[in-house]
Amino acid sequence: MTVILKQLFALFRLLNSDTGSNQIAAGVACGVILGFAPLLSLQALLVFVCMFLLRIQIGAAFISAFFFAFVAWLFDPLAHGIGTAILELESLRPLFTWMYNLPLLPLTRFYNSITMGAGVVSLLLAPAVFFGARHLIGLYRVRVLERFKNSRWWKAWTGTAMFKWYASYEKLGG
Repeated sequence: MTVILKQLFALFRLLNSDTGSNQIAAGVACGVILGFAPLLSLQALLVFVCMFLLRIQIGAAFISAFFFAFVAWLFDPLAHGIGTAILELESLRPLFTWMYNLPLLPLTRFYNSITMGAGVVSLLLAPAVFFGARHLIGLYRVRVLERFKNSRWWKAWTGTAMFKWYASYEKLGG
């Protein structure tokens, strides 16, 4: 329970920071792919490498991956149907045979119908999640955060000595 609360507080801290909304939204989109992919697979490793090489907010990716792992469980019947339809296409059989005989590609477990379907669903959902998350982050920052910062309670809190000490501590990198 403590781990979940820490992650939620980290998410709110991230949303209230000056981190760009594109970086956070890209992290959420990567979290969709991570949540739908098997944990120890080549596609998850590829997403991790992309997250570390590109300017993607890793905390947002991990938080959303945790959430989308539960959502993926609900999509399993749909993913199974899509994966079965793709894997049983006669025109793709030579491609799948060639892919299965490669050294590393079977580690993606593409031959599993749920894995194949979940991969396709996550790749189709990722752009929509990116643009939706970017829009929601913008709305949150304009409507909720600005209203909160203009409230009397926040202005009274920022005037206290304890808040000034904390702000100076944060500037020093604490």
